Amino acid sequence: MKDLAINGDNAVALAWKQIDPDVCAAYPITPQTIIVEKFSEYVANGDVGTEFVCVESEHSALTVCTSSCSAGARTFTATSSQGLAYMWEMLPIASAMRTPIVMAVANRAVSGPININNDHGDVMSARDTGWIQIFAENVQEAYDNAIMAPRIAEHPDVQLPIMTNLDGFIITHAVERMTPLDDTIVKDFVGEFKPFKPLLDYKNPISHGLMDGPNFYYEHKYQMVQAMEKAFKVIEDVFTEFAKISGRKYKVVESYMCDDADYVAVVLGSSYGTMKEAVDTLRDKGKKVGVCMPRIMRPWPSKYLTKILGGKKGVAVMDKHLSVGAYGPLYPEVVATMSQHDEMPKITNYIYGLGGKDVKVSEFMNVFEDMEKEKSKTINYLGVKE
Repeated sequence: MKDLAINGDNAVALAWKQIDPDVCAAYPITPQTIIVEKFSEYVANGDVGTEFVCVESEHSALTVCTSSCSAGARTFTATSSQGLAYMWEMLPIASAMRTPIVMAVANRAVSGPININNDHGDVMSARDTGWIQIFAENVQEAYDNAIMAPRIAEHPDVQLPIMTNLDGFIITHAVERMTPLDDTIVKDFVGEFKPFKPLLDYKNPISHGLMDGPNFYYEHKYQMVQAMEKAFKVIEDVFTEFAKISGRKYKVVESYMCDDADYVAVVLGSSYGTMKEAVDTLRDKGKKVGVCMPRIMRPWPSKYLTKILGGKKGVAVMDKHLSVGAYGPLYPEVVATMSQHDEMPKITNYIYGLGGKDVKVSEFMNVFEDMEKEKSKTINYLGVKE
């Protein structure tokens, strides 16, 4: 197909159209609304055979999705911010029932105060609910992640739901150049849904979502841990296969100029592109700096980060979410990872961009300069007005 000028929400909807899931249950919320709005047009026009369920709330949306996926249907949904918060009760239920639902999350600040702009408060608040989490830097990656997501979630060794994250407005609404794949290529790549022990297999009766007492609850949770560990190989295999059909090669942790860097920043989402610009500018000045982005946030990619960050002089962990009364959520993960390394770098935490607050390339450059001059505190609030 020819290149398109398209925003992230429409790119995700296009990927869904090419996959043609069995069921989509969703409720609109800014800045996700365009995804389900556009996809509902595809449904209305007969471009897909999807059963679109327009529910009365996000809680109902995920309940319908969990039920339909358990019944044996490939199921997609999308949400953002308060919508994800409203789903929260069902998030650990969907994962514990091992339903490989695909959910696009247009990352947005969680109220209050009321705010509709981008940060990672929604997805970080859901990080321990048993969902795989994958992030995009730009529109192209949001589209590609949407295509790879069902292959990862539905794999027999995984069988867990997945969130495909794209930064609100920065990716969801910004129009960029994107190269889509042909419909037939996407269809062949994703393949048919092969549900594991679906409820509607009446020849092999089974119950889902039962009461789980002390004798089995722990063990069933541990099975999810094992599935997360197995997901790494599945993800790498899917990335490799996707590169063959698209020419675009992805990694569990992306890195830029990190091999010889003394100082490295760790970021998620669209900030990766901004930080790369800061790195380029500082490299022109002779500074050995780099940046990496965990494309996969859950499962947490410890061994991949260790290879990149080991032996560095300093690491700045950039959190676009505030854990009130503690560090940002990425920071303790990186510290725990690197604490096992013989050459543990000095690691500092930067909170930035909350509620969509703009961060300039020059401010990201200051992060590296602070590390070099040892001016960074353990936790820093980038750009906040005192």
